[in-house]
Amino acid sequence: MNLPTQLTLIRISLVPLVVVFLISSAWVHSLIAAAIFVAASLTDWLDGLIARRRHQETTLGKLLDPVADKLLVAAALISLVQIGTVPAWMVLLIVGREFAVTGLRGVAASLGMLVPSSDLAKYKTVLQYVAVTLLILERSLPDTVMPDYVYLSRGVLWAALILTVASGIDYFIRFFRKSDLEAMVKGEDRWP
Repeated sequence: MNLPTQLTLIRISLVPLVVVFLISSAWVHSLIAAAIFVAASLTDWLDGLIARRRHQETTLGKLLDPVADKLLVAAALISLVQIGTVPAWMVLLIVGREFAVTGLRGVAASLGMLVPSSDLAKYKTVLQYVAVTLLILERSLPDTVMPDYVYLSRGVLWAALILTVASGIDYFIRFFRKSDLEAMVKGEDRWP
């Protein structure tokens, strides 16, 4: 197993720690959860960088990497719902998009098509990481220290939500355009 895949597995293994520290009521645990979440997020960047530079991109890595990203973000957001920091409907939209795109990519793969990540989806992931980090840190900051911090964390969450939905729509548009094009090339009258 190569280093990029090991980093992805480390990211997955850090998810329970993020949740445990996040749902704790101690403010210092929020700082620990944020530190673990940031470290896990950085493994996403690092595993991709190493895989590309060392030409160690593998099928397992391509499968596990997006799953690890989605698991990390979804677990943190669901924990933030549990502690009352984030509205459930926002998390439902974000996690729902992740399931929908994962399903779409599975359908595309079964048809022999590849729907690669777009730049929009990569920006979405980064913005989700930033939003979740800010939301986790919100619990550790007293209102007297930064009274307007909540506006910052909520603003970034809204931006992440909008980009998440937009990138999901983009995946579906690209899939249907590509499948229509392939159907035309094969001489089919309709999408397979």
